[in-house]
Amino acid sequence: MTNRGRSRAPRGTRTRRRQAVSLAVCGTLVASLTTGCWAETSAMPAVRDFLIAWQVGNYEAAAGRTVGIDRKQVEDALGRVRRQLDAASLRLSLGTQVKGSDVDQIVKKGDEADARFTVKIDLGENGQPWEYPGLMHLKRVGGKWKVVWSPSIIHTKLKPGQRLAVVTEVPKRAPVTDTQGRSVVRQVDAYMVGVYPGQLADPQKTLDLLAKQTKIDGGRRLDAERLLGRVQSAPPQDFLPLLTLQVPTHTKLIQRLNRVPGIQFQHVKAPIAPAYAPELIGNLGPATADRLQQVGAPYQPGDTIGVSGLQLLQQRRLAGTPTVRVVAQDETGKNTEELRSWPGQDPQGVRTTLDPAYQRRADFALNGLPYAASMVAVRPSTGEILAVSNHGTKGENRAFEGHYPPGLTFGIVSAEALFAQAGLNPSTKTTCPGTVTVGNKTFTNKGRADSVLATHFAMSCKTTLAQLGGKLDAQTLVKEAAQLGVGQNWGLTVPAFTGSVPTPADDGEKAAAMVGEGRVEVSPLAMALVAAAAQNGTWKPPYVLWDIPKTVQAPPPQNLQPQAIASLKRVLGRNVKLGNARGARVSGDVVGVAALATYQEGGRTRTVSWFVGSSGDRAFAIAVEGRVNTPDLAAKFLSGTPRGRTA
Repeated sequence: MTNRGRSRAPRGTRTRRRQAVSLAVCGTLVASLTTGCWAETSAMPAVRDFLIAWQVGNYEAAAGRTVGIDRKQVEDALGRVRRQLDAASLRLSLGTQVKGSDVDQIVKKGDEADARFTVKIDLGENGQPWEYPGLMHLKRVGGKWKVVWSPSIIHTKLKPGQRLAVVTEVPKRAPVTDTQGRSVVRQVDAYMVGVYPGQLADPQKTLDLLAKQTKIDGGRRLDAERLLGRVQSAPPQDFLPLLTLQVPTHTKLIQRLNRVPGIQFQHVKAPIAPAYAPELIGNLGPATADRLQQVGAPYQPGDTIGVSGLQLLQQRRLAGTPTVRVVAQDETGKNTEELRSWPGQDPQGVRTTLDPAYQRRADFALNGLPYAASMVAVRPSTGEILAVSNHGTKGENRAFEGHYPPGLTFGIVSAEALFAQAGLNPSTKTTCPGTVTVGNKTFTNKGRADSVLATHFAMSCKTTLAQLGGKLDAQTLVKEAAQLGVGQNWGLTVPAFTGSVPTPADDGEKAAAMVGEGRVEVSPLAMALVAAAAQNGTWKPPYVLWDIPKTVQAPPPQNLQPQAIASLKRVLGRNVKLGNARGARVSGDVVGVAALATYQEGGRTRTVSWFVGSSGDRAFAIAVEGRVNTPDLAAKFLSGTPRGRTA
């Protein structure tokens, strides 16, 4: 055997030799600052401390755990991640999963190791979460584990000299169209106001000045902080539009912004103005801070969004949502590589029931009036809203949302109730005294000789209807008004006042309700639907949009008593032939009522002039906040020729 014949040292001597060799080796390793007895055995603490420091924003501490380049550069690189992504939060965790299987968190090979981790980023205003696996390399230096810095720690595809950027691709807004599918939005001169992010000497200053100067529609401002996040996350070499301003509407603002350093302008033709019915169609404008609270993510400060009307109500449908891409690119924008993308939703058009021919007539009828006025036209056979016109209403859609006393136009409702529930007819004998007191209320008008209901109705005999209220109980009157849609939920996809007929508390209130006074209120749309029911014999719920899902189900059509409708048509027809609405008779099928109603507002007595009627398969209501000859306005609408005049 090989050891045979060799002398062996005593056991204790062998032990002392091993200890001496071990101490000598350990001393050598310590002296050479390499691994050894006093070195960190696990890379876990170094990885953990680096990730925690990065996540909480202590970039100095995170950089202190690295080697490879100057620590200040590491601090800057880590700090830029949130800004370049406009991130609301960043979370880091040790370990990753690949195809559902756990992957070793740290793999160590001698004095080097690889650690896997997971990055979760909330992209904030970009509205998308982003999660991806990360990888870092470590080595033991001076007995301590250090992270070997590389941009690939931020993302495995990020190379030296590159940065992250968020690219938002906004789709072209879909149009709002009329019933024939033609756009009701027109192109106007405008300027896109924006910046080249990489050219801004002081982004914070530029955007603070932009926000300070930008007061839109009553003082609404842009959010400077959110604008800054948007600019910092955008590709630095590309023009970034921040808002679009229409001229001449915003000419003064454009002139002020021209003095802000770094702001650039691009002239465009933009489809952002309604061609007609602006109070219904709505306007487009910059996304101010309060408007963003209405529409929410993923829209950003300055984006052109709907700010009123259908443009606002159908914002998400019309605008869709942008495609968001996170890219890695160098500072020139070249060598761009997509890291992640989230496809947006395609915009969808909104088709209205508006008929341009009727819309032109409605606008023509109200044009030139010295008072605020509004008008609605509907199709009795379907409930389609054909035209919506507002004149001098300061942007309010009073055609839909106005609150007015209807005066004797409410006689359409009262007469229908008398015919349907009290057994009266147009030939019923009636009186028209100059004054009548019912309960605690007194009603006056020009006294007329005794005659029949149809004649007194045509003569605007308020006292006639006030007396006839005694033939109906309070609940019956309210019920008949509801049959004609007044005060009901129509399930309409836009705001509208459907009217209000509170149950009368006594005979005086009931008499006042019969003549459209007291607590009775309506909108022009509500009265146009009353006229439509009187023409068609069935009340139909209104609609102004095709193929748009409703959040509230529309009520079913209400069939009215045929005999009552026949009587009502006779009364309304006589009104146009011989009564207060005769100025509207441009053809033999015109029926309707004209009336004046007064009300108190702000301590002052106000007057509203009404015409409510129909001609063939079109019913309409006109309300003017002043004394005018409304039958002449009705004639202008029906004929398209000028006949209106101030009373």
